[in-house]
Amino acid sequence: MVQKEYIDPNEGFSQTVVVTTGNFNTLYISGQIGSGKDLESQTIATFKNLEKQLFKANADFNDVVKMTTYIVNFNPDIDLPVFRKVRQSFLGKEKYPASTLVGVSALGNKEWLIEIEAIAVIPKKDF
Repeated sequence: MVQKEYIDPNEGFSQTVVVTTGNFNTLYISGQIGSGKDLESQTIATFKNLEKQLFKANADFNDVVKMTTYIVNFNPDIDLPVFRKVRQSFLGKEKYPASTLVGVSALGNKEWLIEIEAIAVIPKKDF
């Protein structure tokens, strides 16, 4: 039997949905954003928001199996090194999750430069 738990529900969505199947919880974390004046500061804030959602479900970045990143007006020569530097500071230098990075023309708010969603898997726990 599949069970669902909703963490931080908002207008029309939840920040995280935890699906329990057997002995595992799969965390589906909605796209997180962060404030700041540039891509680097927004990326740091976005990873901090992801970290908060993971923490609320008793997980951390080691449990993330998939990340999808959206960057506005993505320029690989400029933006990719910034993104990789920040990602490495949160995830370390090895054993990265499966990842997709997509350049987009806009996100849900004209101020947002980056949005990251994630999927994590952990042993079944109460949270």
